[in-house]
Amino acid sequence: MANEHIIAGLDIGSSNIRIVVGQIVKTNESEQLNIIGVIDVPAQGLNKGSIVSIEDSVSSISAALEKAERMIGLPIENVYVGVGGSHIRSQESNGVIAITKTSGEIQETDVERVIEAARSVAAPVNYEVLHVIPKTFSIDNQTGVKDPVGMSGIRLEVTTQVVRGLSSQISNVTKCVYRAGIDINDLVFGTLAASESVLSVRQKELGVCLVDIGAATTKLAVYEEGDLIHISVLPVGSDHITADLAIGLQTSLDVSERIKLDIGSASPSSFEKTDEINLRDFGGDDQAFSKKYIAEIIVARTEEIFEKVDLELQKINRSGLLPAGLVLIGGGSKLAGIVPVSKRKTMLPVSLGINKKFNTAVDKVNEPTYCTALGLVLWGFNQGGGAGGSKFTLNNLQSVKDAAGKVKGWFKNLVS
Repeated sequence: MANEHIIAGLDIGSSNIRIVVGQIVKTNESEQLNIIGVIDVPAQGLNKGSIVSIEDSVSSISAALEKAERMIGLPIENVYVGVGGSHIRSQESNGVIAITKTSGEIQETDVERVIEAARSVAAPVNYEVLHVIPKTFSIDNQTGVKDPVGMSGIRLEVTTQVVRGLSSQISNVTKCVYRAGIDINDLVFGTLAASESVLSVRQKELGVCLVDIGAATTKLAVYEEGDLIHISVLPVGSDHITADLAIGLQTSLDVSERIKLDIGSASPSSFEKTDEINLRDFGGDDQAFSKKYIAEIIVARTEEIFEKVDLELQKINRSGLLPAGLVLIGGGSKLAGIVPVSKRKTMLPVSLGINKKFNTAVDKVNEPTYCTALGLVLWGFNQGGGAGGSKFTLNNLQSVKDAAGKVKGWFKNLVS
C-alpha cells in the first residue's frame, strides 16, 4: 500500500485535535475511499480556533500524528488542514475577462482566468485567500450559466464567494504543521469541508445552514441553489456553557465540564424540582443543586447561540427561509435538548448532522465531532489528492490551484 494512496484530514480545534485517515482503493476503473484511522487528542496552545502558543500546538499535533500512524501502521507525510477561528471572512466578488480564442469557444483556461480576476479584487489588508468558489457564470449577458466550458462568447463573467483568513493566523497554523514534520496539501475552511461529508446535494439546492458548534466558536455555512452564499464564525461555543456552570454552581471548570457532559441538558422542563445532583459525585465540593437549575443555566447560553445564528441569517435575508433548515454538528451538538431550542429560536427545521458519504467499520467517524476531519479527507479525494495530483472540475472547483501553489511556497518560507 503506497503512501500516495493515503489521505489524511487534520482538524485543529480549540479543545481537541482530530485526524481521520482514508485509503484509496482502486477497483477496476474506479476508486473507492475507505476510512482506516480515526483519532483525537486534547489540544493545547489554541484559543477560539487560533494559535496562542506555537510550542504547545506543535506538541499536540505531533502527538495526534504519532497516534494516527500507530493506528494505521503507516507514516503520514501530508495532510489537508482545517482552518477556523473568528478571523475567517467571506465576501462576494465578481470577475470579467474577454475570450481571446478567435472561435469564441470558452476553454478551462478561460474559466481559471476569470476566477483569478475575481480573486484579485481588493482585499482587506493582511488577509490571505483560502477559497475562491464560483457560484454562477455569465456569457455575453446570458446569466445563470453553471459550466461555461465549450460554450461560445466574447465576454465571460463570474460571481464568486471569496473566503479569506488573517495572514498571521494562517502563518501560525502552517508553522505548527510543518514543525510537526508533515507537508500541507491544502488549507480548507473547516466548516466548508464538513459540508462535504454531512450535507446532501438536495439540501444544498433547497437551502440549508450547517452549524458547527465547537468549544470556543460556532461556525456557519449557508447554501442555496447548490451554492455557498454565506459563512460566519461566531465567538461563542460550548465552553461558554461550561463557564456559565462554573459561575452558577460556584465550582471549577473541570467539574462543570463533567456535569455538562454527563447530565447536561437544554430542557429544564424535563426535570422535576426534586431531581438533584451533588457536586461531590463530579469531583467537587459536597454541595447539592437541582438538575432543573443546571438546565436553566445551560438553556440560557444555548438560546444566545441560536439567536446569534438567526442574526446571521437575517443579514442575508434568509431568516426562517431555508427549507432544509439547520444541520448541527460539532461537540456542542451532542447536548441533550439542543434541537428543540434551535427550532424555537430560528423557526426552522433542525436535524443533527451525520456522515452521509461513507460506509465504514470505524463507528467513531460517524460522531458529529469528526465531521470536519472526515470532510477534509473527502475534500482531498474530490481534488484527486490521494492518487497524484488535483482534478480540475467546474462543479467541484473549490480553490484556485495556481494561488495554492504560491501559498505553499510561502508556507515553506515561513519555517525555513
